[in-house]
Amino acid sequence: MNHSFGIIFDMDGVLVNSNPYHKIALQQFARQHGHELSEKELKEKVYGRTNREWLTNLFGALPEDKLRQYAEEKEALYRELFKADIAPVAGLLPFLQHLREHQVPVAIGTSAPRSNVDFTLRHTGTEAYFAIVLDDTFVTHGKPDPEIYLKAAQALNLPNDRCIVIEDSLSGVEAGLRAGSKVIGITTTHTAEELAGTHLVIDDFTRLRMPQLLHLF
Repeated sequence: MNHSFGIIFDMDGVLVNSNPYHKIALQQFARQHGHELSEKELKEKVYGRTNREWLTNLFGALPEDKLRQYAEEKEALYRELFKADIAPVAGLLPFLQHLREHQVPVAIGTSAPRSNVDFTLRHTGTEAYFAIVLDDTFVTHGKPDPEIYLKAAQALNLPNDRCIVIEDSLSGVEAGLRAGSKVIGITTTHTAEELAGTHLVIDDFTRLRMPQLLHLF
């Protein structure tokens, strides 16, 4: 049964509630390098952005080797902090199985590096569900630019208006909307009120099934 639509999952804050750990890692990393990151700066300059973008926002222009070094330093810190607690968002595994049973194609579209994608999929037991993964190497322009979601739809061989993007960050929601896709907001990072511009708001995946998905179209 193919309903001719696909779902593109953001990763952080969608597959796993990782943002509290990213926040600690970001603040520790920034402090080690002489910066203090406020809540406002995290939301406006960091969340949903590629490492290249937020590092440039924080430090200004950096040589390529320094960018890579700083990015991996922060991500290694994050993985160390999160590894004991990592778990899929409630209902994710049954939801992925439900999509598989209904032959709904899925992809991941994330600003995260591949090292974090592999870490997340391995520790949540979700590797088998995602044959299509677009990580930060596919992105020239980070969210809120729609590039990642335009490319993910192309990888699914679907028009953007037949894709549902699931996002937690405001920049990611904007990217999905600008791509012309339906957007489901998940309240791991922002409140339902903050996500009011999406087509549907969920707290987790426990009650999300085909009727609600089909209703978006």
